[in-house]
Amino acid sequence: MATQLNIVGPKAVDHLGPDAADLVCPVPHTPGAVPAVRGQVRHILAEWGLSPDAVMDALVVVSELLTNALVHAVPPATLRLSWVRVDGHRALRVEVTDAGPVLVGDGWPTPDPDEHGRGIDIVTALAARCGIRVDTEGITRWADLPAAWSTDAQG
Repeated sequence: MATQLNIVGPKAVDHLGPDAADLVCPVPHTPGAVPAVRGQVRHILAEWGLSPDAVMDALVVVSELLTNALVHAVPPATLRLSWVRVDGHRALRVEVTDAGPVLVGDGWPTPDPDEHGRGIDIVTALAARCGIRVDTEGITRWADLPAAWSTDAQG
């Protein structure tokens, strides 16, 4: 059964800038959620005009942050894509918010440490900057990715 997603935001925009709307996607804690979101994000970022390399970097970051939330955190998880400035240049911010870490003994399976633990290193390598924010919404892990366009030199 395919995972159904409810993406809130533009399917496409004519220009990218501070006035571009965020894309928000609640992510179900179900098998297949990460590939389903990744497919929709690929399509949207291509419509936004990002270069294929920038899209691939963004998809890796989306996959790593979502997998972290789905494996290590309590639902719900939400993906947000938005535009920010990093050193005067436009960057794509990828954020994943979850309800906090799974506590030992609360019924969630414990991940195998041999199969996990490299995702944040990958995100850090691809991002201009990244971090964690804790607030009333939950825990947000974010990464700002340099944006490159396939059609013209915006930025």
